[in-house]
Amino acid sequence: MNKQLQLKKKSKWKVRYTVLFVLWLCWLFSFLDRMVITIALPYIGEDLNLTATAQGLLLSIFFAGYALFQIPGGMLSDKFGFRRVMSIAIVWWSIFTSLTGLIFSYPLMLLIRFVFGLGEACLPGAAYKGIANYFPSKQRGTATGIQSTVNTLGPAIAVIAAAAIIGAFGWRTVFIVMGIPGIILGLYIWFKFKDNPKDHPKMTKEELAELEEDIDTEKSKEEKKSGVSFKELLRKPILWQMALIWFFFDITFWGFTSWLPSYLINVRGLSLMDTGIFSALPYLVGTVSIVLGGYLSDKVKGKRKWVFIPNAVIGGLALLLMLQASSTAMVITYQCVAAFFMFLAQGAFWGLVVDTLPAKIMAAGSSTVNCFGSIAGFIAPFLMGYMIESSGGSYNSSFILMIAAIIIAAIIALTIGNDTEKEDSVNAEKMIEA
Repeated sequence: MNKQLQLKKKSKWKVRYTVLFVLWLCWLFSFLDRMVITIALPYIGEDLNLTATAQGLLLSIFFAGYALFQIPGGMLSDKFGFRRVMSIAIVWWSIFTSLTGLIFSYPLMLLIRFVFGLGEACLPGAAYKGIANYFPSKQRGTATGIQSTVNTLGPAIAVIAAAAIIGAFGWRTVFIVMGIPGIILGLYIWFKFKDNPKDHPKMTKEELAELEEDIDTEKSKEEKKSGVSFKELLRKPILWQMALIWFFFDITFWGFTSWLPSYLINVRGLSLMDTGIFSALPYLVGTVSIVLGGYLSDKVKGKRKWVFIPNAVIGGLALLLMLQASSTAMVITYQCVAAFFMFLAQGAFWGLVVDTLPAKIMAAGSSTVNCFGSIAGFIAPFLMGYMIESSGGSYNSSFILMIAAIIIAAIIALTIGNDTEKEDSVNAEKMIEA
């Protein structure tokens, strides 16, 4: 008996780590599926005879569907559970990823990318709901930071894999191949996941006790009875502050992510393979910093914004230096510096979001915040494409847009009071009013 107890104590792997790993895979494939188009874009444009503005719209149309269904997708996860919604969503978008490679008409491709975005819109709320269900409050910042490494690894893997596949087989093959793993993953989630940790067959009493202790600490008797509804949350200033921060931050993020490969090819004259490699570098750097951002935000709980603000500003300054760099080597260096601080800020920001919103409405609340980022994702690539085309191929104005947006995000973050982050859910309703 004592030996069994010792073995249990020695076992450090918990069910929540498996859940986080699968959530991480879902996000990874979502980014792979949406990011390969940034490498394929010059070749799609050549095949379909598209202007820079038309190419920008092809990037942006995904975010129209993504933004449109973001909040409904989160509400569905709160109502029916993250397992059902996530498994259906990933199968849905994987099918439309493969269909992208089979389209020869520009209007039909716009439709396919829009419908693809509708499917991916369900993922963010479902994923954050899963973290809120399985992770105690003290680990949610780190968990979201780890999950968010796909924001960096996804583009890094996508640009390298896409460049290699496009070089060998053409751009259509990469989309057809990318859709297959997601279907398998969606089926796994449907049959293996449980919405309630108590229903999971591999949950130990120790892990359940840890979650129960967290719940007891976080929730007051009054909140247990009534809670904070999504409708009430919509009236809280903190929700809209976070939504605006994420909107402006994502103007920078999606502008940087969408047009960086084209910038390296068209302005810096890099080859396809060099572009794949050098486009991946900033995201590999960001993989480390985004986890660090989440970890640091857990360490300074109650003051998470002070991890976000300075790093967002430094990221913007690095983008300015990148624009002014005279050599390709300095461009690569500054893009890596920009990515390090931008993603560190991002890790801290989502630690703030997940720790501030009540777990009961985590999916709908986080989806509302992410919806604003999706709107930015729609605006940024299209607007930057228009700015590049109207300026005769110059990227200067688009870089200025990215720099201004991330500085604005930092300024808005200054308006959030330190005490708005819930130290426990007993005060959640009061604090989100602050």
